[in-house]
Amino acid sequence: MSNLKAWFFTVEESVNPFYFAGRALVWLGLAVWGWQFIRTPVKSDYWQESFMHGINLPFHEAGHLIFLPFGEFMTVLGGSLFQVLMPLICAGTFLVKNRDPFGTSVGVWWAAQSLMDVSPYINDARDLEMVLLGGVTGRDVEGYHDWERILRWLDLLPYDHRIAAWAKGIGSAAMILALLWGADLLRRQYGNLDRS
Repeated sequence: MSNLKAWFFTVEESVNPFYFAGRALVWLGLAVWGWQFIRTPVKSDYWQESFMHGINLPFHEAGHLIFLPFGEFMTVLGGSLFQVLMPLICAGTFLVKNRDPFGTSVGVWWAAQSLMDVSPYINDARDLEMVLLGGVTGRDVEGYHDWERILRWLDLLPYDHRIAAWAKGIGSAAMILALLWGADLLRRQYGNLDRS
């Protein structure tokens, strides 16, 4: 247990006040922005209009290519999967390479947001109304909608709205935990501020 605490809750013995202020501003921005994501319904245009969607989308598309060698199912799932994995890879890098638990909490926040960003896509699996990359909907081009294909293959298509709600709920909970973790780290850092 002490090893986990050392990895996830250790802060510098002497914290530079300038760095602390920057981290506090980042945390505040993520908390305000995160609240917007948490309170936004799954079926909303905000997800595709969000700045974060523009960041997540290239990782989504890259995921299709990365998972191409693993068959059709993984190629299709790979978009959404890699969209969520990439922030977790960044979080892991902050933790293992940089020993920066605060940076890791930001990476977890991003992963949570990315999962929430996938939820409207899941939710649209039966409706096929969402305008996708290329300016078409799933109704316009058969087999174009990732989540319609995934849920059809798994015989879960009638549960698309429920699965989307779960994705949004898990993402919201993870985002809140990331923010609480970041706040605790800031509290610890404040206690170690270099006041000289």
